[in-house]
Amino acid sequence: MDVNGFSDPYVKIYLKPDIQKKSKHKTAVMKRTLNPEFNQEFSYDVSLSELAKKTLEVTVWDHDLGRSNDFIGGVFLSCRSQGDALRHWMDCLKNKGQRVERWHILTNELPQSSSHD
Repeated sequence: MDVNGFSDPYVKIYLKPDIQKKSKHKTAVMKRTLNPEFNQEFSYDVSLSELAKKTLEVTVWDHDLGRSNDFIGGVFLSCRSQGDALRHWMDCLKNKGQRVERWHILTNELPQSSSHD
């Protein structure tokens, strides 16, 4: 949160492993809000067998001018996930080519390889 009491959040998405960072997607920054709604859609062209080996990393950041962006939270979807995240991932694998929407509680677990851009 910024000194003005608001945040300038945006979302970064990676489908990992992704050595060359070609899977990176980023939303627009939502200025001065604590309750952003990101109604954006991203897609990946990947086979079902490859998708089963991947992790979808969704992280939320607070954009700061002239400083490092602050990590707000994230969710990780994969076959190694647990609870709602695992159910969401399995539904994605079962429903190829279809949109599978869910709400997730963000964790404060920062991915090791995430940068603050």
